[in-house]
Amino acid sequence: MQWLEHLFRFYVKASIHVAFAVIAFMFLTVQFLNISLEINLLYFIFFGTIPAYNIIKYGVEGEKYLFRRNAAQRSTQLVSLLGLLIALYFGLQLSLNTWKGILVLGMLAACYALPVFPKRKNLRNIGILKILIVGLVWSGTSVLLPVLEVQGKLSLDVWIELIQRCMTILVLMIPFEIRDLNYDPEELHTVPQRYGTRKTRIAGILISVICFLLTFMKDELSVFEISMKALILITMVLLMLFLPKVQSRYFSSFWVEGFPIFWAMVVRSSSDLF
Repeated sequence: MQWLEHLFRFYVKASIHVAFAVIAFMFLTVQFLNISLEINLLYFIFFGTIPAYNIIKYGVEGEKYLFRRNAAQRSTQLVSLLGLLIALYFGLQLSLNTWKGILVLGMLAACYALPVFPKRKNLRNIGILKILIVGLVWSGTSVLLPVLEVQGKLSLDVWIELIQRCMTILVLMIPFEIRDLNYDPEELHTVPQRYGTRKTRIAGILISVICFLLTFMKDELSVFEISMKALILITMVLLMLFLPKVQSRYFSSFWVEGFPIFWAMVVRSSSDLF
């Protein structure tokens, strides 16, 4: 069964799991905003997420990532290149409005990963700003792009969904911030470094509650959406309450990143009941 373990590690390390999580968020957008699913955009986001996330993840060691010789790294490079080529193919089918959104999100991601400031290597080295940029890129990709592709109109409900998605991602980043607490340099000033893990968890719970309450500000609201977002609220609160002080190897990188996939599966299976 060793090959299964290697396959699992590759699945996580090559950011394929992350790509499924982004697609799951996109599916939630389609369900909650009642818009159509554009298949070209779905493939573009899935395959584009893999190289984009790998570049960001390994960007701090760009030279090592490009020239390292071990088999695992070469496999990740190959998957990233293949994903980029497939994403470009499907990207050619997208509308001009969608590409405007992609360019804006791409610039945010570049500022996050690349050394754009003289005194700071990149935005990932500015604690609180770092998680805000991640939240904006993920929420913009999974909310704004699907809307821009099918209708191009950003209604109040779309903006509320965007804010809720960003808040959800901020909460899901807390386990990663706490996991890295012992490894991040003090000058990063991450949220757990500034306020401690207990206050950070409490903040996560408060953000989760506010995120849920924003649902009732929507113009078009259904019992289905309220029920599903209540489920999201409950799971995020439980995550904050029972987040282990010492995490297992794949707790954040697999289980926490798998939350959107779990939510999408529940939403899909429950849609016929409402």
